[in-house]
Amino acid sequence: MLITLNPATEAPIAEYNTMNSPQIQEAITLAERDCRAWRSISFPDRALLMRRLGSLLRQERDTHAALISLEMGKPFGQAQAEVEKSAWVCDYYAEHAASFLTPEESDIDGARGVVSFEPLGLVLGIMPWNFPFWQVFRLAAPALMAGNGVLLKHAPNVTGSAIAIEKLFRDAGFPEHLYKAVHIALEDTDRLTGEIIEHPAVKGVSLTGSTAAGRAVASRAGKALKRSVLELGGSDPYIVLDDADIEQAVTLCSAARLLNSGQSCISAKRFIVHSGIIGQFESLLLRRMRSAVMGDPFDPAVEIGPLARNDLRLQLHDQVVRSISQGARLLCGGSIPEGKGFFYPPTLLGGVRRGMAAYSEETFGPVATLIEAKDDEDAIAIANDTPYGLGSAVFSADIARALAVAGQIEAGNCFINSIVKSDPRMPFGGVKESGYGRELSSYGLREFVNVKSLYIA
Repeated sequence: MLITLNPATEAPIAEYNTMNSPQIQEAITLAERDCRAWRSISFPDRALLMRRLGSLLRQERDTHAALISLEMGKPFGQAQAEVEKSAWVCDYYAEHAASFLTPEESDIDGARGVVSFEPLGLVLGIMPWNFPFWQVFRLAAPALMAGNGVLLKHAPNVTGSAIAIEKLFRDAGFPEHLYKAVHIALEDTDRLTGEIIEHPAVKGVSLTGSTAAGRAVASRAGKALKRSVLELGGSDPYIVLDDADIEQAVTLCSAARLLNSGQSCISAKRFIVHSGIIGQFESLLLRRMRSAVMGDPFDPAVEIGPLARNDLRLQLHDQVVRSISQGARLLCGGSIPEGKGFFYPPTLLGGVRRGMAAYSEETFGPVATLIEAKDDEDAIAIANDTPYGLGSAVFSADIARALAVAGQIEAGNCFINSIVKSDPRMPFGGVKESGYGRELSSYGLREFVNVKSLYIA
């Protein structure tokens, strides 16, 4: 039995039955049957259903946004934006999948060479709670347009969202079992997820989650010789150079740290600021962090909702306490508020340096860290002094200088004078312990296809 809780009130929302091994095996059998039929469906017919799915998301936006906010605490306006973005990715692949997967032809010593892109089969998606709709749709839309089927193992605390998404696919007219959610009890997660990965009908796995989860899934997938894509943790550096527009940088940096109450792999987590401007930057950022309103996610004035679970809040607070004990300066926040709900206030730590928890660990919540850099080289060295390599950002009035810095940052992406975000038109993913493989754009679409070479004499 899975029980979901409202993180803003700690009140139970719903109870859901979990699935055992025979039930999951049956789900895979049915999904494989529909997947085999689906691969012969034309691109225009696939696109028709995908566009219908995008329309349904927009029509039912507020219903789904309310469920997101209820289950994981995201401010309602941000949840609405998440549903809209999910609809966008459906439209994007409906429009572009066919061209992205058009066979490529070439002349090979007078013979005809053709590279085709064929579906693999069922793909298992293991998805997190922090963007319970977007993370799913950015996998499912390209996977289905490529001719694959999808099995979803969602985070237990957003089981209602998992069920709602499954219904959306059916309501849009997709084959009944082509997209299927499985619900697994916490104590059975490792065993049953392993069984799914090892099942012959499952051809690949995509996971968004922690680095520890990524190691476990990669090990299972590797043993079974299955393709995997991993989007894991991050400790994104935001480098602010001494010629940056400081007010603009603070506005964007604070937004990047506080979005989704700081619960994002690509949140701004380490602000690396040049010595000459760090005092001014700290003052403005502190004012902004103190002004952020925390409370009921359905209140339009609220920017910061609760964290999704109490264990996550306790872990975050422990990182703050340890950092302070190691010499960091607590500038605001840093305490667990009284009352119901898993709230944690916007927190700013100054004077962070190597050896502190906030320097080296991923902080998953509204905690910002200020790190001083002597010059560009020092900033780059600090940015790369992490096992993670997901996102990064550079702020500077000199684009050539910013690009020179960006070119030396070890990350899957770098945004200049902007916040890091995923976009269907750009590949998304990381390096180092932030994972491998890419989602979105043509690169993400081709992760779960058979790139077949044909030689015609």
